[in-house]
Amino acid sequence: MLSSCVRLPWPLLLPFRQIGTAAARTVVSARDPELLSATLAFEDPKAFQVKTMRELLRALGVFRLCSFPVLVNNCGTLMSIARKLLGKKGFSLFVRPTVYAQFVAGENEMEISQTMEKMSLLGLRPMLAVPIEEDLGESTGEKRYQDNMEAMLECVRMSHSNEWSKDPMMQLKVTALLSPELCVKLSTLMANQLYDLNLLVRAMDGETIKLHGLDEKENTHLLCGLRRLNKIAEESANKVRVLVDAEYTFMNPALSLVTMAMMKKFNKNSAWIWNTYQCYLKVLDPRSHQSLKEGGVLSGSQTGERAYMDKERKLAQKEGRRDPIHNSWEDTNDSYNGSLNAMLEVISVQPDQYKIIVATHNEESVRLTAQRMDQLGIDKNGGSVCFGQLLGMCDHVSLTLAKEGYAIYKSVPYGSVDDTLPYLVRRAQENRTVLQGIRKERDLLRKEVHRRLRQKLVNA
Repeated sequence: MLSSCVRLPWPLLLPFRQIGTAAARTVVSARDPELLSATLAFEDPKAFQVKTMRELLRALGVFRLCSFPVLVNNCGTLMSIARKLLGKKGFSLFVRPTVYAQFVAGENEMEISQTMEKMSLLGLRPMLAVPIEEDLGESTGEKRYQDNMEAMLECVRMSHSNEWSKDPMMQLKVTALLSPELCVKLSTLMANQLYDLNLLVRAMDGETIKLHGLDEKENTHLLCGLRRLNKIAEESANKVRVLVDAEYTFMNPALSLVTMAMMKKFNKNSAWIWNTYQCYLKVLDPRSHQSLKEGGVLSGSQTGERAYMDKERKLAQKEGRRDPIHNSWEDTNDSYNGSLNAMLEVISVQPDQYKIIVATHNEESVRLTAQRMDQLGIDKNGGSVCFGQLLGMCDHVSLTLAKEGYAIYKSVPYGSVDDTLPYLVRRAQENRTVLQGIRKERDLLRKEVHRRLRQKLVNA
């Protein structure tokens, strides 16, 4: 059996060992109004002038529905009932022009391209996402994972080959290629032993390896999963940046392990494989710090992850463990902003080596990033720092950032109504705090609608 320990460069990690809430004490407060840029107040309804009246009314309607907790909390059940009552075709006719059109780019490449071309004209960049949802107990065999790999390879092709692509990104979910059950077992084993990244890299290159603690069937599945990941990374390297999603904390050590192996192999001349950094956790995994140092995604609860957080809390309570999630929204923001500030300082020294996407809908964190970029002399167009938000959400922030010259990506899922339905349910649940508090965006949309109606009356 071949296994050994990962040797992490701990001196490099020392500045980040207390990067959570403690680090936030060193951050310049974004709550000081004197520090806020007037252009990033996100108060101007003119940001929506680029949208059609139909798009404005659709967004208003969807956000109004999302403001009712009972609808959001039970959206999965309600959609299942509606699908049974209306039938597949009737349900699609209801969902397609409403929730689907708000949050999904389209079903085929022509529809996706139309959405992407419009985004490009608005200064927004695409981050395509194959909406594959799989949880514990849902594994269906190697064929499903192979099919998922083919879907992701098609995502790489679309991300790179179209005119609307500019420094394209895509999202990747490891449990779409490797069973969640194996990720949980491997994460449990990693609590007592560490595995050599070079060993996993050799497995990606085709060498047959065995990890201590896994049986023959599990090792075989791991090899298949690593080779699927390798295939996607090979196709995307030097063309499309791959952002690996975070998932539940009880499987994230394994996800970080395979992601770091991909980073070790493919991040030679630039950061093509990025990891996710979860700032809603009280205790941050040093493996995540290592991934962050090599070039990763900065992600906190502001971006979503709410469904994960709720399940993690319930599991911790059931098993008598300490709640791994920050106790309050404020604590999470402090952790996020502290981590963000630390990474920006690193980037200001070595902008060519480190890259980060500030994936958040939180206006305070966005303004803080812009302020610190200006203070640290980080170029907006240098490629080291960009922003990320979900398609169909927080457009008043996204469009303002684009107008001010910042690189802003929108996470863009695509596929049929049936394929994207589980994604839409999870997104609604993850972001219900954001959706319920989206009153400001609704108000700005309403102001733009009223402005157009008044202008129409004047011109009549």
